[in-house]
Amino acid sequence: MAGKIFDKQSLQAWSVGLNFVLSTFVGLGIGYWLDGLFKTSPWLTIIFLILGIVAGFKELFSLAKKQGNGTDKEG
Repeated sequence: MAGKIFDKQSLQAWSVGLNFVLSTFVGLGIGYWLDGLFKTSPWLTIIFLILGIVAGFKELFSLAKKQGNGTDKEG
């Protein structure tokens, strides 16, 4: 089934990339909003941006570990 445009592996790769970007922007948005609320600019933005990036990497490593163990194979 190599000819399929949207096979399971490509959809997982898209979801990891999308999750990484979204978690980064959500962290950035929350930090920016909290900085405006508490007048602590730029500290909460930086902290929540880093937390969003860490969450994205956590998801990336989770999927890599899952595929490395072979638990994602169809069978």
